[in-house]
Amino acid sequence: MDYSIIQILLIFIMTFIVAIDQFSFLESLYQPIVTGLLVGLILGDVQTGLVVGGTYQLMTIGNMPVGGAQPPNAVIGGIMAAVLAVTLKLEPTVAVATAIPFSLLGQYGVTLIFTLMSPAMSVADNYAHEANTKGIDRLNYIAMIGLGTIFGLIVTLFFIGGATFGQTVVDAIPGWLMSGLSAAGGMMRYVGFAILMKVMLSKDLWGFLFAGFGMATIVMASESLAGPALIILAFIGFAIAYWDFQIQTKFKRAAAEGSLNDGGGEEDGI
Repeated sequence: MDYSIIQILLIFIMTFIVAIDQFSFLESLYQPIVTGLLVGLILGDVQTGLVVGGTYQLMTIGNMPVGGAQPPNAVIGGIMAAVLAVTLKLEPTVAVATAIPFSLLGQYGVTLIFTLMSPAMSVADNYAHEANTKGIDRLNYIAMIGLGTIFGLIVTLFFIGGATFGQTVVDAIPGWLMSGLSAAGGMMRYVGFAILMKVMLSKDLWGFLFAGFGMATIVMASESLAGPALIILAFIGFAIAYWDFQIQTKFKRAAAEGSLNDGGGEEDGI
């Protein structure tokens, strides 16, 4: 399927902006669930864009940079997964797995920008000593423009090669490997959650995890409740969290009042 120059230009502009947002704007525009929607809007298939964006979001939910080590870039990966799914009519799980090489290119792009800008840190320090805010601004703009351009070019090269080029590459993949990619893409969402729980989950919260899993299983078993399942579970989760907040507030208030009465009195039987 052919796409117009305007659509390709819009994809480039969107990629340019979300690449900068990842480190500078921090408005979460770079999240795969958002970029999937935007790609779907631009290429004319919102549903596929949302499904692929949500799938990729689950896969990368636990990814985070540690020191100078960068994980496969979720910005490029999320955009290309949606682009591949829409243009080549791939299944979401297959598109997610097929987009991994592009996410690695994004990772290399981030590392390249970080490396190139490292010497500029001493220049920024000198600007700071001189109170030269405009100089510091220029350095930041250079870094943002460089990162946005690299990301935009990576995505746009797919369109320059043409959808037929991408289809040729996909057709060259053996059936057994395509099935493996589909299975791997399906598992990645669970790997993402596992990484997130390993980092964030406290031992005191395991009960809430099992309770949520049980409630989700019960709700999804009913066809009439399967549609609004997320809203139902969100209300239940909010109710439990609010109840726990109230209990903890009362405990803290009681502890504070008790500390004021440690001097003894008639209540202590003295």
